[in-house]
Order: sequence, then C-alpha cells, then structure tokens
Amino acid sequence: MTITGFIVLLLVAGVCGSIAQGVAGYSHGGCLVSIALGFIGAIIGNWIAAALGLSEILAIQLDGQTFPIVWSIIGAVLFVAVLNLLRPRRQRTTD
Repeated sequence: MTITGFIVLLLVAGVCGSIAQGVAGYSHGGCLVSIALGFIGAIIGNWIAAALGLSEILAIQLDGQTFPIVWSIIGAVLFVAVLNLLRPRRQRTTD
C-alpha cells in the first residue's frame, strides 16, 4: 500500500467514523477518534455481515485493499451504542 492510499484510507475511515458518531449521538473526541471508530466499525461490521451471510453493500478498493463503507458505519454505530451503555452517567446538580 502506498502512502497516498493509506492517507485516503484514513480519510475514508474518518468520514465513516464521524457519520457513525452523528447517528449514535456521540460527540467526544476529534479526528483520531473518528478514524479509530471507522476502523473498529469496519472490523465489527464485517464480522456481523459474515456471521449473517450478507454481502458487502458499498465497498471502496484502495491499492488492493477493500474498505466496506456501509458495514463500517453500522459496526461503528453499534460500537458507540455499547460504549454509551457502559459509560457511567453523570449526575447533574443544581446549586
């Protein structure tokens, strides 16, 4: 994989991660968190698709590597939803 292909892959993962953050209502973190969510979502989404026997809906070919767009967003939304369930709630106090 070339450096240009890797940078484009990071950008695509970042866009997928930020779309997932918007859908799930999670807004903590910046660009690096979005990229990480995009990659984690791709792993989780591909695993779910393989377990259910579903094919890739929309995938991008970059330097011989396939990145599943839709499954990345779905996997990242599920991952963020689980994180929000596990995160302790803060109590609001009025003074």
